Amino acid sequence: MLNNRFVTGAPVWVDMCAPDLGTVSSFYRELFGWELQQGGPEVGGYGQFRIAGRTAAGAMAVSADEAPPSWTLYFRTPEADATVKSVEQAGGRALFEAVDITDLGRMAGLADSAGVPFSVWQQGQLKGLDVLNEPGGLIWAELYTPDVAAATAFYGSVFGWGTTEASFPGGSYTMVHPADGTPDDMFGGLVSLDSDPAETAAYWLPYFQVTDCDAAVATARGAGGEVRMEPVSMEGVGRFAKLADPAGARFAVLQPSPPGEQMGA
Repeated sequence: MLNNRFVTGAPVWVDMCAPDLGTVSSFYRELFGWELQQGGPEVGGYGQFRIAGRTAAGAMAVSADEAPPSWTLYFRTPEADATVKSVEQAGGRALFEAVDITDLGRMAGLADSAGVPFSVWQQGQLKGLDVLNEPGGLIWAELYTPDVAAATAFYGSVFGWGTTEASFPGGSYTMVHPADGTPDDMFGGLVSLDSDPAETAAYWLPYFQVTDCDAAVATARGAGGEVRMEPVSMEGVGRFAKLADPAGARFAVLQPSPPGEQMGA
């Protein structure tokens, strides 16, 4: 699962963009208890969603002409510029080149071989998120992709991710973990677009932990969000649902199974 060791290739940050942060911040406050702390001009107004003074996610006001409302995952790299080159050599591309964010770190915006956006973070003063694998925090991520084998090859080339296959009735699920980690450090899965008719375009879907999935879905619906998939239970995983905030940014919520009942326990 996700943890704050922040090894190379692991998710270390997640942020979202929307034209109106006021509307979405109210939504996430109701859903997760997040409070938006707006950044100053030195970071371009970039904000952070926080719980009791701890950062759970980032947020940026971006016009609809610049980018659609969406969530973006950041993976740790020891050298952002080198990772940009690795991405290009593996068939991806740079959406923007590596840039310093004051003394916090260095980042680059990228797209994989299927065109799915993601970012990388080379830590400076900022290592990563404070809230992980707990209520209100990032707990899992899924890549919906047209070709799981091609995605495995791409991210394996760029980050050296290891994979584990989990079988279930009707198919299998490819889980990924950092090169310096073990299967116990699995943080995400790769899913074929063909497996879910509701998913029509490739993208990274972040999952945030909740204590009660059904209650979270009801709260999201009441706060103006969209329920893209009603709650579903899976043995060894927990109960989860797919949502979208009022701006249209897609994400999911997960109420994990108790530790002793989780897959691989």
